[in-house]
Amino acid sequence: MKTKKYNEKYSKKTSKKPIKNKKLVDKKWIVKEPGNPALVRQLSSELGIDQVLANLLVQRGINTYEKAREFFRPSLDRIHDPFLMKDMERAVERLNSAILNKESILIYGDYDVDGTTAVALVYSFISTLTSKADFYIPDRYSEGYGVSYQGIDWAKENGFSLIIALDCGIKAIEKVKYASSLGIDMIICDHHLPDAELPPAVAVLDPKREDCHYPFDDLSGCGVGFKLVQAFAMKNNIKFEEILPLLDLLAVSIASDLVSVTGENRILAYYGLKPLNENPRKGLQSIIKLSGLEKHKITIDEIVFKIGPRINAAGRMESGRTAVELLISRTDKDAQSIGVAINTQNNERKSVDREITHEAIDMVKNSPHFATKKSTVVYNPSWHKGVVGIVASRLVEAYYRPTIVFTKSGDKTITGSARSIAGFDLYDAIENCSDLLENFGGHMYAAGMTLKEENYEEFCRRFEAYVESKINDEMLTPIVNIDTYLDFKQITPKFFRILKQFQPFGPGNHSPVFITENVYDNGNGRKVGSDNGHLKLELIQEDEPYRHISAIAFNRTEHFDHIQAGNPVDICYSIAENYYRGIANIQLRVKDIKNREDLF
Repeated sequence: MKTKKYNEKYSKKTSKKPIKNKKLVDKKWIVKEPGNPALVRQLSSELGIDQVLANLLVQRGINTYEKAREFFRPSLDRIHDPFLMKDMERAVERLNSAILNKESILIYGDYDVDGTTAVALVYSFISTLTSKADFYIPDRYSEGYGVSYQGIDWAKENGFSLIIALDCGIKAIEKVKYASSLGIDMIICDHHLPDAELPPAVAVLDPKREDCHYPFDDLSGCGVGFKLVQAFAMKNNIKFEEILPLLDLLAVSIASDLVSVTGENRILAYYGLKPLNENPRKGLQSIIKLSGLEKHKITIDEIVFKIGPRINAAGRMESGRTAVELLISRTDKDAQSIGVAINTQNNERKSVDREITHEAIDMVKNSPHFATKKSTVVYNPSWHKGVVGIVASRLVEAYYRPTIVFTKSGDKTITGSARSIAGFDLYDAIENCSDLLENFGGHMYAAGMTLKEENYEEFCRRFEAYVESKINDEMLTPIVNIDTYLDFKQITPKFFRILKQFQPFGPGNHSPVFITENVYDNGNGRKVGSDNGHLKLELIQEDEPYRHISAIAFNRTEHFDHIQAGNPVDICYSIAENYYRGIANIQLRVKDIKNREDLF
């Protein structure tokens, strides 16, 4: 079987030498088993599509004509009734009461993209119903993540009697009690995993509650906020069409928060991308222009790599409130001025991020004890708190270990941001050390924590011991999951046109990854990027010497000399559109490269 042959070839063991830099972290390629041949042929015939495409559908569990029709034609008729969510009736009743009685309502949310889009979405809706609404984003540095006592005090001082907490609050038990003691009710709209005890709020909306039977539990925080809006609209005979323009914010949240792009999320993202491409709100239009995406078709990728980071930069470098002000801008002038400020903050963020990443990598390279560890934990009190999560992700890319990056936070405490690797539950590892922590939160692959500086060394020891006890060498090799093999001659305009209809892509519905063997550069390959860290290639396949296809290989310059010398390679890649001067062309996004002589 071809797949078995490929997997044997691309599963070559990596060296056990200590990792010195990211160029030596080899990747293991795993090609998925093909779908049932009879189902593939049948679906190919019924849909009139290439068998490669039919196979991709069957691999995703889409094995009938009806399922394929649902997949290719997402319908808002199939999103779920919001009142299936536990406490929704109570939440709508309390919000209705607040609006009717002209209470002051505070929309409170986290400072990241999910939180700020959630606040912008709910505030945009509620502010059309009452003039007594405002919003609040906690300061990353003075208040930290989630509901804060400072924020509650501000609400009390300014006469608010209802707080709607978005993308946070599921563990804020004592803070909800404190708010209640001040005469402030709270509605929690969160999507993080709750503890056994829930906050004593008027309503706790969280599809991950054990006693909540909502059919889809992977909504973003903004998604939970949208379900509250949807429920309120239904209860008050507001047509669904009137809340549709809010879906551009929800699409940005779904993409940026990396929730699964399946089920209800896929439908909401699909319809959110429409206004984002056709008639985006003024704030998002400003970011689209500043990102150079005006003539692009905006997809999940553009949000993840261009739009989301700019919105995030406000909370990382200054204040997340600025991001909300951008997203609710009503004039071109406001949107442009705020957008320029946020774009500047993003450029500053990238500069700081690069500098700290280099320092962190040097720290790992120059400290011999890291070579034998199964985790990477680094600390520098001067590092910028706003980018430590990004730096942790960069270190995972470089060394492929569960990673935590710490910096100073206050006089006696330090704060850390953690990122994991495939198959390792980071949250469990941190929870195992919870007696050393002041607070923590997150999920399997990303988390944050605060601890007293005096507990840092013991935390490092305990965290490493836990990781070492649970992880094996095989898990420490990054894997590229490949859907199937493909020859360049199969990449026709029709093939690509149908492939694009698999979008929106994201977790649970990733852009298909293909493998093509025996390819060469046509002699025009070069290094590109501000630091010449990427490869721009024009590739040909051995049996088709007259057809070339453009490719970009990020962070793969170690292969440049080999490819430039005319040697063949195998590549795995996804297929995307590249825009140049407003013209779209097919481009391969190369995920990894194998020199053919190394495979045998």
